[in-house]
Amino acid sequence: MKKAILLLPEWSRDRIYTAEAVAEIERLVKLTDCAAMVGHLDALAPILAEAEVILTGWGMMKLDKGFLDAAPRLGAVFYGAGSVRHIVTEELWERSILLTSAWASNAIPVIEYTVAAIVFGLKKALPCSQLTRSEKTFKKPAGIKGVYGAKVGVIGVGMIGSGVLDRLKGYDVQAYCHDPYLSERRARELGAEPMGLDEMFKSCDVVSLHAPNIPSTQHMIAGGHFRSMKEGAVFINTARGRVIKEDEMVEVLEEGRIFAFIDVTDPEPPAPDSPLYTLPNVFLTPHLAGPQGDEVARNGAYVIEELRRYLAGQEARYPVTKEMMEWMA
Repeated sequence: MKKAILLLPEWSRDRIYTAEAVAEIERLVKLTDCAAMVGHLDALAPILAEAEVILTGWGMMKLDKGFLDAAPRLGAVFYGAGSVRHIVTEELWERSILLTSAWASNAIPVIEYTVAAIVFGLKKALPCSQLTRSEKTFKKPAGIKGVYGAKVGVIGVGMIGSGVLDRLKGYDVQAYCHDPYLSERRARELGAEPMGLDEMFKSCDVVSLHAPNIPSTQHMIAGGHFRSMKEGAVFINTARGRVIKEDEMVEVLEEGRIFAFIDVTDPEPPAPDSPLYTLPNVFLTPHLAGPQGDEVARNGAYVIEELRRYLAGQEARYPVTKEMMEWMA
């Protein structure tokens, strides 16, 4: 059996790798739990010297030269969370070490949250609830669009954006997408029509953001985009706050013309005096869309499946490569 180590802090380990998951891993490899040694390379060195596989997640150490030199037999790193940007280095890419991520698993609850927000936004569930509470009767605000025939725009068509579009096939909506890396053929497969960013904000009833936080996307959405949205239109952000110019978005939201479901901000959380906390047309949540509670255990299940494939000599389903860093979160 290959020698493997579980290398992530206890708070992360216990969420991603349940007792059942650990038992399954131990049937596949000879496992050593190194949670207490995270961040202490000297203590880890004797174990790393023999390690062939690392199973990890949030709180993992950086895979730099010092770490990799201490692990000469390392063949694969299975990351039970999403973005790997904070752990990868040029040194890793220069070595023939497989790196996988549970980004596909991480995407599922975000997809589910987004579709729910789209429906709630088109039904004006937020102002309806507020009006019901204040008037103490059943009254509905004017201008409820509803789902049928609505125009829904998706910005960024990676794992999450494509998942949203795929699920929207079951709804009677007109779907549009914007992603410079997406082919027109792939867009059609997802049931969406490519659309420019400016036009999407002008014409869609809902715009949902799923672009990664990379240099080319930072602050790409500005006040002009929000100001061009139709009366009653909805903006959803479950990506990263830095992709938008938040102060300019807030200025438009303060006018009360549009609605927003905001799950991520810049900074995170917002400053105590941020209007996002009090604006009646904003549904603000604390980075909730990603895996919560029992959903996190799905990441561990994805890692185990990748481990099985690796041990059987099969290709990984969700490998991460240097080239993917150009567009991946």
